[in-house]
Amino acid sequence: QVELVESGGGLVQAGGSLRLSCAASGSIFRVNAMGWYRQAPGKQRELVGSVTSGGSTNYADSVKGRFSISRDNANNTVYLQMNSLKPEDTAVYYCNVITVRRGTGRLDAYWGQGTQVTVSS
Repeated sequence: QVELVESGGGLVQAGGSLRLSCAASGSIFRVNAMGWYRQAPGKQRELVGSVTSGGSTNYADSVKGRFSISRDNANNTVYLQMNSLKPEDTAVYYCNVITVRRGTGRLDAYWGQGTQVTVSS
């Protein structure tokens, strides 16, 4: 089983910055993609950004130029640096990790418990 532990959420004023971290541990053969999603009240969960095992990144249009995703492969950790935060960035942020099973190559997806990010105007 794989456990994801998130940290770094909180309350910040508009224009401020936060850095989220998500560390994966447990029975991990290999980590494939890692990413961050968010869900605001009354809205669907949406992709914020993702990073492949090769380091390629992808971002939602709403955060391009403000957020940056990175990963530490040695420690199976993914980060989300959030700058120039806006009130509309307020949401619960979830990390997502895709692992590869040894032998079969099957992919499994795991989710963090979520961390609240609140941006005040």
